Amino acid sequence: MIPATIAIDAATDTLLGGRVKVAQPADGYRVAVDAVLLAAAIDAGAGERVLDLGCGVGSVSLCLAWRRPEVRVVGLDRDPVFLAHATANAKANGMDARVTFLEGDVLDAPNAIRAGFDQVMLNPPYLKAGSATVSAHPLKAAATAEGAATLGDWVACARAALKPDGIVTMIHRADRLGDCLAALHGFGGIVVLPIHPKADRPAKRILIRARLGSGEPLAILPGFTLHQADGRFTAAADAILRDGLPLALG
Repeated sequence: MIPATIAIDAATDTLLGGRVKVAQPADGYRVAVDAVLLAAAIDAGAGERVLDLGCGVGSVSLCLAWRRPEVRVVGLDRDPVFLAHATANAKANGMDARVTFLEGDVLDAPNAIRAGFDQVMLNPPYLKAGSATVSAHPLKAAATAEGAATLGDWVACARAALKPDGIVTMIHRADRLGDCLAALHGFGGIVVLPIHPKADRPAKRILIRARLGSGEPLAILPGFTLHQADGRFTAAADAILRDGLPLALG
């Protein structure tokens, strides 16, 4: 339920070429391309339950639900402001019957999410605690920099939420690949997709998919390029970001 004391901003942004409406706190963290890419990378079948860990305003959940209406999505976040917006967004997009949001912290997740999901998707804070100056705005700080919960804690929460053989998919900074792989202890079949801002630039982001308990080896895929030399999106990126096509991880 949306707390009565929290007002939802009237202004909304849109994703997937206007197909998904997203209201966001006016002075907080803004949804970025990363959310759409993460949702596009989830290959979920009919009847599967997917957990959006650290769901924020629900952008990843809603993009996935638009593309795969037969999938049930649950979002978890500790911030009541984000949750209020997420709940309102699900209703505004007509998805509130199949996309729900719960309050909870990755360090103390509710029993309702334990071992109940086929897949978990997460877009955790990218900055390691103490590695950079953090925004004074609490919502921006929570979305961009690790607090008490480390990357390892985020993955541990995802692991606890998964059924046997469940899949976790996350997007992160490319320079933290080593931290991501270390956190994925107990997972296998790890697939890494480097995401390049332009073809001649180093990857800035990585998408990682892993399966709980798998014995399959690590695979690093050919990189995915977001922009052409003139700054426009590549045709492949445009198809994902505007038209809602999936992003295959192998």
